[in-house]
Amino acid sequence: MMEYAIEMNHIVQRFGEKEVLKGIDLKVARGEIFGLLGPSGAGKTTLIKILTGQLCQTGGEAVLLGSDTKHAQNIHRRLGMMMDNFGLYERLSVSDNLKLFAAIYGVSRVKMDEALKKVGLYKDKKCPAMKLSKGMRSRLSLARAVIAEPDVLFLDEPTSGLDPATAAEIHQLIQKEQEKGATIFLTTHNMEEAHKLCNHVVLLNEGKIVEYGEPEEVCRRYNHQNKLQIRLYDGKQIELPNNKTAADKMKKYLEEEAVETIHSTEPSLETVFMELTGRSFE
Repeated sequence: MMEYAIEMNHIVQRFGEKEVLKGIDLKVARGEIFGLLGPSGAGKTTLIKILTGQLCQTGGEAVLLGSDTKHAQNIHRRLGMMMDNFGLYERLSVSDNLKLFAAIYGVSRVKMDEALKKVGLYKDKKCPAMKLSKGMRSRLSLARAVIAEPDVLFLDEPTSGLDPATAAEIHQLIQKEQEKGATIFLTTHNMEEAHKLCNHVVLLNEGKIVEYGEPEEVCRRYNHQNKLQIRLYDGKQIELPNNKTAADKMKKYLEEEAVETIHSTEPSLETVFMELTGRSFE
């Protein structure tokens, strides 16, 4: 029988007259990387605040690690969070930033040093947070989130604004946490990141789930978007459907040796979202 780390049953959230979440139903299996995807204002942060007990929903039920989130004070030590609004203490060193959280969670100095080594900051532990690069700050935030070896790890845009190499390092750290048994709840604008990391994704738009499934499966459902993009030597750009109806035209171009490049354009999570909502993630 499938065990779930997170269950949300018809979650509704209103702020005054505005309904931000409009009946959210979803389940996240233990040990998976789950992606909550959508543009700014879709309701992602509100949903995380409900799950982590920072906000009580207007309606519905949210269950985290078997406990209703409205009465789940006892499970907070089993959670790790890397959120945009959880800032670092700028004047404190890397090590002292972690000491504060180590004390809260009752984590030993040895575990703290292990967390710094894990994210590649052990040699920089005396450096003030204000002097860290953006990538180093992200790694410190992640070290703070995993220091107590959480059962569920909430990551809100963990690689936003990072260069590709640093983002790849963060991805490896996330995957290692999953390998250790943690459930990862990831929110991101980065569709490539979601496709690479997530076992399942939800596409959220204006407080509603518009699609759910494995990334590859979701994209296959919209395979009618698959096109052939052809560039001819004379500079013309041609787009044809990627099916037998394009065979005669393709044959003609090839016989004339007119084709400079040819590419297929399989649907991505972003193009699926655009088809469903008429808007992009930006």
